[in-house]
Amino acid sequence: MGTGTLLILAILIRIISNPISNVVQKKLTVYQHPFFVNFISYSCLAVISIILVWDYPVMELSSGFWAYAIFGGICGAFGNGFLIKALEMGQLSVLGPINSYKSVVGIIIAYLLMGEIPSIWGFSGVTLIIAGSYFVLNDSRGKFSWNLLRQEAIIYRFMALILTGTQAVFDKQVILHSNLTLAFASWCIFGALFSFPVLVLFKVDIQKEFRKINQYSILKYFWLIISIAIMVVSTNYTFSHMQVGPALALFQGSILVTVFFGYRFFQEGHFVKKIVGSLIMIGGSVLIILLN
Repeated sequence: MGTGTLLILAILIRIISNPISNVVQKKLTVYQHPFFVNFISYSCLAVISIILVWDYPVMELSSGFWAYAIFGGICGAFGNGFLIKALEMGQLSVLGPINSYKSVVGIIIAYLLMGEIPSIWGFSGVTLIIAGSYFVLNDSRGKFSWNLLRQEAIIYRFMALILTGTQAVFDKQVILHSNLTLAFASWCIFGALFSFPVLVLFKVDIQKEFRKINQYSILKYFWLIISIAIMVVSTNYTFSHMQVGPALALFQGSILVTVFFGYRFFQEGHFVKKIVGSLIMIGGSVLIILLN
């Protein structure tokens, strides 16, 4: 199988696996604190990762690798924690499309840190993403209101996309300073390391959360860990073959899957309108792909 075919496959897998993990995360937050869900998923993946890199001479890695891995871990721990918190409070079919803004964040951060300069198409794509928000950010009556941006779930979602968008740039640098296996391991291990302080910072009762775990939640955690692992591997493979901005833009195909999952699993309304808005936002992402 050629590199181009593998890249397309990785992108498609990433588009599907991310919404699946969001559905499981939202289901888990019904009876578990979102930051605890974040910590458990990172920790389980970290254990697997330690086994993968146990014999690797990690001390030979450059200082650049460690710096980007640490900063990426911090952004990931807080960013994914805020994402799960947003999923607990808001609608999946609204929070998913907001992820389109990640490509905008990725473009800005990639320019500042890596010199990737967007073209006029990139700026046009940003305009479309903002326009599509009009159809997605609806109240219970299906009407757009700027006041929706004040909702706690939306605020958490924007905080998450800024942090995870920044993390994407750090992840790219980790790949450039090592390889895909180490990039996966660093994502998991440093994410687990910094997700624990998030629990302490937000005063989560860890013992209470552990007591809530039962056979049903264990099964959900299993599928969550599998879906996240697949998502990270496919993301890193894509980053290893593409610039950050276009890669994040391509990932926006997951918006349609997220809107459908919100309708299918959580009975969220205004399905057609959200699909239209999502298509406009995806159109913006397609334009961003044309940068450079």
